[in-house]
This record gives sequence, structure tokens and C-alpha cells, in this order.
Amino acid sequence: MTSVLVVGGAGYIGSHMVRMLGQEGFEVTVLDNLSRGHRDAVQSAEFVRGDLLNPSELKALFQRKRFQAVLHFAALCYVGESVTAPREYFRNNLVGSLNLVDAMLDAGIRQLIFSSTCATYGNPVTIPLTEEHSQFPINPYGRSKLMIEQFLADYGVAYGMRSILLRYFNAAGCDPQGGLGERHEPETHLVPLILREARRVRDGGDPAETELTLFGNDFPTPDGSCIRDYIHVHDLCSAHLAALLRLSEVGEGGVEAFNLGNGQGFSVLEVISAARRLTGMDIRYRIGPRRAGDPAQLVGSAVKARRVLGWEPRFHRLEEILETAWRWHGSAPPESNMEIV
Repeated sequence: MTSVLVVGGAGYIGSHMVRMLGQEGFEVTVLDNLSRGHRDAVQSAEFVRGDLLNPSELKALFQRKRFQAVLHFAALCYVGESVTAPREYFRNNLVGSLNLVDAMLDAGIRQLIFSSTCATYGNPVTIPLTEEHSQFPINPYGRSKLMIEQFLADYGVAYGMRSILLRYFNAAGCDPQGGLGERHEPETHLVPLILREARRVRDGGDPAETELTLFGNDFPTPDGSCIRDYIHVHDLCSAHLAALLRLSEVGEGGVEAFNLGNGQGFSVLEVISAARRLTGMDIRYRIGPRRAGDPAQLVGSAVKARRVLGWEPRFHRLEEILETAWRWHGSAPPESNMEIV
């Protein structure tokens, strides 16, 4: 049985990955500091509470247990927050990742799946974005991820590290069986915020007292709101599984990058309209100023992932993604102070 470490496995995508790995027969250990993850989301794996900023904790874990590979999901990931708090983002994302990879090398582990982001590309020159697109991130979050990609390439040359970089577009949806959902604190992700508002209205809230804020309605897009490429969390995880199997084929010191998206974009207003149709609720919103660091449009090409990894998304339609999310959010505890980008 292959033993893997999932760093950040108590978070949204990480917890879904842990479940899939367990179903596929992997021996899974989760490392998470629970600063933004949830202990109850780790349902079928050994859990270790620890922080990437504490190298001694990493050393102790790798001395105690041998892993064939590491999947690294742990990161601060809010674009707006990264603009106002870059210090925290570079420390947590960059320094934490350096500590992790150094500990891996010291333990003789040289196989890594890294959760990167389409934010490394910055403002698109061409759409859809391919892996060959120039990388000029426009916010500290994207820059922190690009720096990690760059040092992993250098570590590959110097130390034989094998890495696969998975550049996400917008993760959305929940476990199709309803056992896991999407919880962030604070919540800034579009789909859960829209569906929380739908639930508030369903439970008797006045639609006119909406708690949703649309950040910017003057982008150079057809309806003025941001356009994003939404990919179901289950499809993200299946791509990680395919990447994990491919690691053994990557030459020593090799680094490969793959975009993970559906290849089609939907505006914020289109997502709201789809959620209205799905839930039957009168979902309204307020208009706020643009959020710093937001490009108008991000849509990716996943042709390379399909060709090389043999990966094929299961959830292609926005309505399917929203349906799995509503199944969970429709029964999740209500939240407030909602904002959307």
C-alpha cells in the first residue's frame, strides 16, 4: 500500500482528496495546523496537527513515518487579503513550502504534487490560458505560488526533486455524495456565498436585505462582472490522483505543470442567474468597488492534462457543479457577512 502525506488535508480541496485517496487504497496521513481547515473534515486518515513554519514538527513526522509522496495543499489563498497582508502570505506560502520540501529532502522523499494556481499568469494576453502563457502575477498570492514553482524547478536540478505543478482555476462544488462541503473562514468564494444567500432567503430572509456584495461591475466583460473558469472539486482530485500515478514516469529532477479547468468561463452574474434557477430563490446583491488584484477574466485550457494525464472532468456543466454544492450548503449552518468577487 502506497503511503502519502496530504499537507492541508483538513481544508476544502484537501479533505476531498483525502477521501478519494482512501477510496483508492492509499495509506493517508494528514498534516494541518487547522488555522483554516476543519478537523471533522478528515474522516478516514491519520491526522497530525502541525505547522509548516515549525521545521522541528516536520522533522519529527518524517522520522516517525515513511511516505512515498507528498501532496501539498496548504496555503493562504485569498487574493484581496494577500494585497493587504503580503507579509503573512509570503511567510505562510513561500517559507512554509521551503520548510516542507527541505524536510522531504532530508528524509529522502523526492516526489511532490503541488497545488498551484492560475493566479501565477496575471492578466491574460490570450484566452484560454495554456501552460506556456507568460507568468506575471498581479497580486502577492499569485507571486507566492510562482516563487514556489520556481524554487521547485531549481530543487529538481540540484537535488533530483520530482514535482508536478497543478494550476487550478476556480474550484467549486461539493462531494457528490454530500458527505463533504466547502467551508472557509472568512468565506470569499463565489459559489458558497451565493448559496448561503439562497438559503437565507429560503429560510425567510428578506431578499432586499441581501448580504452579498459584487466587487466591480465595470470590468471589460460582456456584463461587467469578472469571468472565471469553474471546475468541480471532484475533478480536481481526480487530476491529482492521475498526477500522483504519473510521478513515477517523471524523470529525476523533472518538473511538469498542468492547468486544471473546464475551458469555459462564466461571469459572476451568470453564476448568480444559474443559482436562482437551481434554488428558485430571489438572490440579490449589492455593488461594491473592484477588489485589488483581480483580473477581469481567467479561463484555462486543460488540453495538456487531458492528453498527458489521461484526465477527463466529470462535471462539465455549471448547473451540475452548483447542484452538488446546493445539496450541501442547503443544509449547512447559515453564515453572514457575505462578499463575492
